Amino acid sequence: MARRPTPPGTPETTGVGHVVDLVRSSIPPLHPAGLPFVAAPLALAVVGGKNKWVRRTGLFAAAACATFFRHPHRVPPNRPGVVVAPADGEIALVDTAAPPAELGLGDTPLPRVSIFLSVLDVHVQRSPVSGTVRTVIHEAGQFRSADLPEASAVNERNSMVLETADGQRVVVVQIAGLLARRIVCEARVEDVLTIGDTYGLIRFGSRVDTYFPLGTDLLVQPGQRTIGAETVLAVLPSAGSAPAGS
Repeated sequence: MARRPTPPGTPETTGVGHVVDLVRSSIPPLHPAGLPFVAAPLALAVVGGKNKWVRRTGLFAAAACATFFRHPHRVPPNRPGVVVAPADGEIALVDTAAPPAELGLGDTPLPRVSIFLSVLDVHVQRSPVSGTVRTVIHEAGQFRSADLPEASAVNERNSMVLETADGQRVVVVQIAGLLARRIVCEARVEDVLTIGDTYGLIRFGSRVDTYFPLGTDLLVQPGQRTIGAETVLAVLPSAGSAPAGS
């Protein structure tokens, strides 16, 4: 006698669905840029399946690449005027510095927060504010260790200027590191980004600098860990002067 299908909503089906939801919530999705890096070692594992060392090496490499290119879901804060971390990592610098010269924004030092990304960190970059992309410039350069202060000025980088609805300009700079050889920026001039939107990726080991308008209230210190799109780095001056609850 054939087994009747289990009606939806019974413990059996809801249990399976619960397990699927747990798996989905525990394993972050893969950024599209990582697909070739995961597919290649998987193919090696399949082709060389009879050799256990080849198979294990391929599976290990695929797992390592999937971990590096993970793209977890994030929920940005909804407080007005906040600037969130554009990347996961450790805050290396909280200081003032002139923004990259190629942007033509002058040489006045602006508040800056630098985040260093190790090879173990999530490497996607997210928009630190909601705003319109006004400038995107890629600058060729060196590949010094990204945790060095001079990396901001001499390393290969991609700089983006975002303008908020009230006219504040925030600069975010993707900086290549010692191992990084590829900066991906999907944002284009006149694109409108929402705070927390993924716009780019650096591989493998890098740094992301954020420059803020004068008068910005910085809320972080060197050595802190950041969660991209969720950790609040600062409050912009217009929001900081606004009445509470406005």
